[in-house]
Amino acid sequence: MLVIGLTGGIGSGKTAVSDRFARRGVPVIDTDLIARELVEPGQPALAEIVAAFGLACLDAAGRLRRDYLRERVFTDPEGRRRLEAILHPRVRTAMRVRVASLDAPYCLVVIPLLVETGMTDWVDRIVVVDAPESEQIRRVMARDGASEQQARRILDAQAQRDERLSHADDVLENTGDLDALDDRIAVLHERYLALAEAKP
Repeated sequence: MLVIGLTGGIGSGKTAVSDRFARRGVPVIDTDLIARELVEPGQPALAEIVAAFGLACLDAAGRLRRDYLRERVFTDPEGRRRLEAILHPRVRTAMRVRVASLDAPYCLVVIPLLVETGMTDWVDRIVVVDAPESEQIRRVMARDGASEQQARRILDAQAQRDERLSHADDVLENTGDLDALDDRIAVLHERYLALAEAKP
């Protein structure tokens, strides 16, 4: 099976893209969703996060306070590395298990930190969702209630736009015109089906 890695900076519109592939019957594995499952109450990863960052990470119901942890790790590079060391190996394992269970011409694996985590060799092809930085910041502020400073801090912690684009086999410009986005995805879908059929 052909494995397509989908990536892009925060607020670039990865979900809008992956949802449109899913509507065409393409299996989508989203590593952000896997990470959320891994920090549910009772999961070992949550216990490790609490041991590393303290009980302030939990709300009254014992669930992870994502906003608190996000703010903490994006102002503390060492803390971010510690969190990534807890989650990334588990996410990679779960992702590979899920991909191995699929039966389809190709699948889409959404990996926001594909470039940063060095997983580019694991996928057959990389599609980057791209948007102007000003649009990314606007979307993050609207979606997460973040300040401009918080949004910029997250962007700064990710791969630079040029670096991400240098790894791209395909680029999907997502400037908000959803009809145009649909058209570009339809073209890529046909291309990926053809590549999957030709893959040894």
